[in-house]
Amino acid sequence: MFKLFSRSKSDKPPFELLGTDMHSHVLPGIDDGAQDLTMAIELIKGMKELGYTRLIATPHIFWDMYQNTRDGILAVLDEIRDVLNENGIEMELDAAAEYYLDDHVADLLNKREPLLAFGDNYVLTEFSMASPPIDAKEILFEMRMQDYQPIIAHPERYTYLEHNKAFYDELKDAGYLFQVNIMSFAGVYGRSVQQLANYLLDKGYYDLAGTDLHHQKHLKALRDPAITSSLNKLLETGKIRNTKL
Repeated sequence: MFKLFSRSKSDKPPFELLGTDMHSHVLPGIDDGAQDLTMAIELIKGMKELGYTRLIATPHIFWDMYQNTRDGILAVLDEIRDVLNENGIEMELDAAAEYYLDDHVADLLNKREPLLAFGDNYVLTEFSMASPPIDAKEILFEMRMQDYQPIIAHPERYTYLEHNKAFYDELKDAGYLFQVNIMSFAGVYGRSVQQLANYLLDKGYYDLAGTDLHHQKHLKALRDPAITSSLNKLLETGKIRNTKL
């Protein structure tokens, strides 16, 4: 059981308590997040203003849409780190990836090519927003066999599970971690997602919190007061691992 936050710290802003955001799309020009360097810098500055001191960018690897590679992501990371240094912007920036569980990822695992992980060999994963995954469990299991710790990104956004909540139990029983999109608590993705986020929060199923930041509208949404109360409740569970990444 992780006990990383306590009520005694509740006088600090919740984003400052988290310290690290482990899910964002701030690397420029490689997915549906920051479209250019200017936007990337604006987003990073905005996250600093919120109280974050470290960002782990997680661009999509979704072969039908974003054919990013481990080396390609790290090359962009190096470029934007140089810009931050040149402009005196104090933000620790790292990168991993958000892997869509498809045949491409299965092939990477079959070839034992290294995935772009972070923390304690964590790998951020996602699957279809429209329909239940077919072979996701098999891919997740293979990740575990190769000593990765899969994280299920924004499980509350899979609204088709609102009538099959046992699937969440199965994933947790298998040892997978859950990451909440902070904006889900403010209804940014709709009421059903907000309800599922609160359901999983009440179950104590969340292990990590991320912004899933893509653009300026998300920065504005992160300042919604509705987020603060839910995020404080999340931190008070003592299970959130962001500070240990």
